[in-house]
Amino acid sequence: MSQTFKKNHEDFVLLLEAGFVAIMHEDEDSATKLFKAAQILDSHSAMPKIGLAYMHLLKLELQPAVLHIKRALEQEPNNEFAKALYAVILTFSPDMGTQGVHMLHNMHDHTKDPEIRKLTKTTEEFYDKYLKAPPSPASVMSHKRK
Repeated sequence: MSQTFKKNHEDFVLLLEAGFVAIMHEDEDSATKLFKAAQILDSHSAMPKIGLAYMHLLKLELQPAVLHIKRALEQEPNNEFAKALYAVILTFSPDMGTQGVHMLHNMHDHTKDPEIRKLTKTTEEFYDKYLKAPPSPASVMSHKRK
């Protein structure tokens, strides 16, 4: 491995990590710039696109999240994390929620990665409990009375 490649790879990883840290600090501008810089260093990696998709998901901006995750999947169609994140994004969509849950269920059954299995199971449970059926006015009122 050449010294230049090794140095760029180390910088790439640091930029990605810093991008995710910026997301956690709600610094969208820095996160975006860090992911774009990482993409410049390694244009073959889908991770910067996954980072941008994750950032938009946390803000519930589903259209940009889908756009970035689809680009990541075009680049790395077998990336299990990207597939799982795509399914998670879909569960938040009123029109695509059931498709997202179906994808989560399939991923849970076919992956060996314990973290992906945990993500898919947790998201399915969240969907079933909070997103599947909107609460009725009667149930909302009954919770307020307690």
